[in-house]
Amino acid sequence: MRKVYPIFFALLCLLCVKGLAQTKEPTRLFRIYEDDDYFNIQGRGTDKAYSDGTRLDFLYEKKTNPRFFLSRLMPHAGDSSINMYGWSLMQIMVTPNDISIAEYQPHDYPYAGALLAIHSLHSYNAEKKYSFVTEVMAGVRGPASLAGPLQKAFHSMINYQKPMGWGNQLRTMPLVNINFSVEKQFLSIGNFIEVNGGVQAGVGSLVDALGMYPMIRIGRMSPYFNGYLNQFGSFLRNGKRIKTQYYLVFKPITTLVAHNAMLQGKRRNENDDDVKPNAPEPANDLRHVVSNTQCSAVIAHGNFSLSYTQTYSNSYIKGLYRHSVGNMTMTLRW
Repeated sequence: MRKVYPIFFALLCLLCVKGLAQTKEPTRLFRIYEDDDYFNIQGRGTDKAYSDGTRLDFLYEKKTNPRFFLSRLMPHAGDSSINMYGWSLMQIMVTPNDISIAEYQPHDYPYAGALLAIHSLHSYNAEKKYSFVTEVMAGVRGPASLAGPLQKAFHSMINYQKPMGWGNQLRTMPLVNINFSVEKQFLSIGNFIEVNGGVQAGVGSLVDALGMYPMIRIGRMSPYFNGYLNQFGSFLRNGKRIKTQYYLVFKPITTLVAHNAMLQGKRRNENDDDVKPNAPEPANDLRHVVSNTQCSAVIAHGNFSLSYTQTYSNSYIKGLYRHSVGNMTMTLRW
C-alpha cells in the first residue's frame, strides 16, 4: 500500500505552529507512523509479506498516580523515572507476493489483517540509564480489521493493482497481547555516541516472542534515557536550549518466535467448495529465529520531528523470501 495522509499533514502543521509558539516544556506527544514495504531506499518497492502497518499514538506525562488499573500495573523505572502513558490505534496487514491472484496461494504468506487498541507506558530513568516500555494490546484479526476494504479502496484511488485474494484471509479471532521491553546503556562517548542494549518480549494470542538487540546512536542528540519526549525535539543541555537534533540509529535484532497469529491459522474459506481438497499443504512452517536490522535517520527541531527507518529481515516462514520494510514517522510535542 502507498498512503498519503493530507488531513494528518495539515493537522500536524497547524499543531506544529502552535507548539513552536509555546515556551513551557512539552508534556504531550502525537505520533503517526507508517510501515510500508513500498518504501525502500534501494528504489525497489514491493507489496508482499508484512505489507503495511499504520499507527496513531497519543502520549502524555502524568505527575500523579494514575487511576486506570492497567496503568497502575505497569512497572516504572525507579522512583525518579520520567513516565509517559499512551493510547494508540494500529492496523497491520500481510499479503502474498502476487495480489492479482484470487485463488488461495498455499506457498506464500497469507492474507491477514489486524486492528488493535494499545495502552502503553514509557518509563525512563535518567540517573541509572535504563528504561521500561510496556504495552497492553487488544483487538481483532480478520474481516473486522477492515484491512481488505482499506487496501482495495486505496489501490483503486491510486489506480494500482487491485488485491484479489482477501476472500482467503485468516479467519476472525480476538487478539490480546502484552509486550514488554527493557533497555540499558553500556557506553556513552561525549554527546554524540551511545551504545545501549535491550530485551523485548511479547506474550498473548497475537505473538509469543523474545528478542535481544544492541542499539547504536550517533549524532547531535539528547541522551536517550533523559525521557521519551526529549528524543523528538529541542532539549536542555547544561542549561542551554538545543533547538535541533539529528542522529542515526543502528539496531540489529534477533528474535525467537514461538507463535505469530498474522502468519498462522485457518482461513475463513478453508472448507469452501472452491478450494481444492487435494491442494498442497501451505507454507506454514514458522521460522523460529528471525533476524532483522533496522537503520534509522532522525531529525528534530523545536517540537517537531521526522524519521525514516529501513528494516531488512530474513523470511518469517521457512522457504519463503527475505523482506524489507520502510517506515516514516512524524511526531509533534506540545
